[in-house]
Amino acid sequence: MKKIIIAFLVFSSLSKVIAQKNITLEDIWLKYAYSSKGVYGWSSMSDGYHYTVHKENKIIKYDYNSNSVQHEWSFKVGDQTLDFDDYRFSSDEKKIMLSTESESIYRHSTLDKNYIYEIEHDRLFELDEGGKQQYATFSPDAKRVAYLKYNNIFIKNIENSQLVQVTTDGLSNHIINGGADWVYEEEFALTRAFEWSPDGKQLMFLRFNETEVPMFEMAMYEGRLYPQDYTFKYPKVGEKNAVVSLHIYQLSSGEINEVVFDTPFEYIPRIGYSPDGKYAYAITMNRLQNQLQFWLIHHDGKPRLLFSEKSDTYIEIQDHFQFSPDGNQLLWTSEIDGYNHIYLIDVATGKQTRITKGNWEVTKVFGMDAKNKLIYYASTEVSPLERHTYAISMDGKKKSRLTPHPGVNNTQFSSNFNYMICNRSQQGVPPIITLCDNKGKELRTLEDNKLLREKLDQTGISRPEFFTCKNRGGEVLNGYIIKPANFDASKKYPVLMYVYGGPGSQQVMDQWGGSNYMWFQMLVQQGYIVACVDNRGTGGRGKSFRDCTYKQLGKLETEDQIDAALFLGSLPYVEKSRIGIFGWSYGGYMSSLCITQGADVFKAAIAVAPVTNWKFYDSIYTERYMGTTESNPDGYDANAPIAFADKLRGNYLLIHGTADDNVHWQNSAEMIRALVKAGKQFDLFLYPDKNHGIYGGNTRHHLFTLMTEFIQKKL
Repeated sequence: MKKIIIAFLVFSSLSKVIAQKNITLEDIWLKYAYSSKGVYGWSSMSDGYHYTVHKENKIIKYDYNSNSVQHEWSFKVGDQTLDFDDYRFSSDEKKIMLSTESESIYRHSTLDKNYIYEIEHDRLFELDEGGKQQYATFSPDAKRVAYLKYNNIFIKNIENSQLVQVTTDGLSNHIINGGADWVYEEEFALTRAFEWSPDGKQLMFLRFNETEVPMFEMAMYEGRLYPQDYTFKYPKVGEKNAVVSLHIYQLSSGEINEVVFDTPFEYIPRIGYSPDGKYAYAITMNRLQNQLQFWLIHHDGKPRLLFSEKSDTYIEIQDHFQFSPDGNQLLWTSEIDGYNHIYLIDVATGKQTRITKGNWEVTKVFGMDAKNKLIYYASTEVSPLERHTYAISMDGKKKSRLTPHPGVNNTQFSSNFNYMICNRSQQGVPPIITLCDNKGKELRTLEDNKLLREKLDQTGISRPEFFTCKNRGGEVLNGYIIKPANFDASKKYPVLMYVYGGPGSQQVMDQWGGSNYMWFQMLVQQGYIVACVDNRGTGGRGKSFRDCTYKQLGKLETEDQIDAALFLGSLPYVEKSRIGIFGWSYGGYMSSLCITQGADVFKAAIAVAPVTNWKFYDSIYTERYMGTTESNPDGYDANAPIAFADKLRGNYLLIHGTADDNVHWQNSAEMIRALVKAGKQFDLFLYPDKNHGIYGGNTRHHLFTLMTEFIQKKL
């Protein structure tokens, strides 16, 4: 009888565990059991009535109307099915470029082995058998492909296999032709730095002379007896940038001519052509990035200034601009009235007409439907916490909202703007991807993540609650809080705050949070409260809210996070002596400032890959927000975590990858030096040969196990 009772008790206990379906680190980071599904490799075809997706090494063509499969392409090299990472159609959609064996270089750039598939002839061949390429791009007539190899530009004629080497002076760590350097890629999101003219007769490209840029070295261990140094050019604050110049190559003559601008500049972050081919264009900026000039370049190679902008702080480079099909108008967004809004600029006269207005921001422009005289865009009109898509007439008089569901709606349009694919989600609600018409009517669901929703229901996750709190100056800050499912207001709970906090960023949004969100849910299941607050300097609330941190990064943000922690600590169900904070990159910078300057508020902090002094970071990002060290010496020294190491009293975990090309591990090394000098004990973990993302293999599981155990022991 006793054995039966014991067996019953064991079974009953196990049943409760099974019913709870606790979230585990293995589920999140090894099995990826909570990863949402999407529609991958989606591309609208030129007719506007069909689209393609990348699925299981196939390209599948669908009909928008019926959702029926029109065609499937798979590819073989010998007897083996080709495993490809990306694909691109030529403009006539008779050829497909397939990128395979892709190797990441930096954040966006890759080195690829490219194949070309000719649909009519069912023929697959390698683009260049002499080594991998970068940025392979069809010419508009689909007869040629331009690409980079060994820092030089090559053009291959697909029809006769003739290969032309456009530039010859490319050299690693000295000259780059047609591709961006490290800092442009990271801070301007520019990788391919060449563009075909619409008629295919010209190739415009940037040339980066980075000879005078200081070299940065990283030791790569990789199991070697002797580490190998990886060297690359990295301009830090106040150091020399690459000298950038703009050139145009004429295919017929082989001539290369430099475009000479009338005024000095430091950066050329964008180049391109109007769709009718009337003009090439280029955007130039000064080093402080508070002056922007938009140039039209005529066929004679001479630039004409269309317009310029100035700011008392800085101008963020953006991709929200495009020419009308006839080339007579330029759609542009600007913050000149304090919020990012849409303007139409007459190309002949430079006259600007404002299209949108209000105390909200345009966050994306999808394009201009010239046929129906409409502009499609996304904005924060409903709330800074949400994103919705709108159509507005080109005179700005009529407007309609196309996304009725709450939350964050990410939209993509077909080439003729007849259809849109909407990816919508909310906090705690995984994405639903639907196909809609251009009025917002849902035609069908492409992915509902039903299995993930059911799994989340079984785990009993807690939906976040949005709240506001005030900082010491009375300004309202947005936040969210996640409480345990069995929350008891009579109990006291420890709190982990999550922070990023960098200029223009947003963490407090009504959208699905992915794997990090599930880690938060795991901590909540273990009895923690997780909270997040967007401090001053973050996005979605206008230029003044964002720019108030100009030349004093870290000061106001830290004040706001401390004030948010004090607010949370005042809640009757929060144990104010057990508040911790976690952040990565800029968030690691913030958590390091909070555990030092807010030593009497925070008990523990985790800083992953933190900046510890802005003097160690790159020129474009840092000088945009901080100015130079000569013009703003106090701003650099006043809010560097290494300057406050002696204030540390709580528990501090410092984590870095030794091959971080972005925020160099030098930052943590100097923080270690400062903490040791101050006699402070702390926890440290380094990931050999890992970059800023600290991932690959078992790495993320190890990292989050490390952080979880630190929280359990120290908070």
